[in-house]
Amino acid sequence: MHYRNGREAKNGDKVISLAGYGSGPVNINAIGILFDAKPGNDYCNGSIAPITGGQVVSACLCDCLHLDDLAALLAENGLDKRPIGK
Repeated sequence: MHYRNGREAKNGDKVISLAGYGSGPVNINAIGILFDAKPGNDYCNGSIAPITGGQVVSACLCDCLHLDDLAALLAENGLDKRPIGK
């Protein structure tokens, strides 16, 4: 089981799920905890329990990223710090 960027997926991971099939703008489908994912499948495998509450969302692991990897992408692009205000 692997996320979009190749990182190994594990139940209990904090993840972000991206909606769509790459044909339009990126939309966030869910942010939460991965559970019930079974080894050997990166598609339609497992569920996401939203961290803000609400209904469980199906997980397509190839459309998910681990939150730590998203945080690293933001830091690489200088978006991890709030701009200094006046």
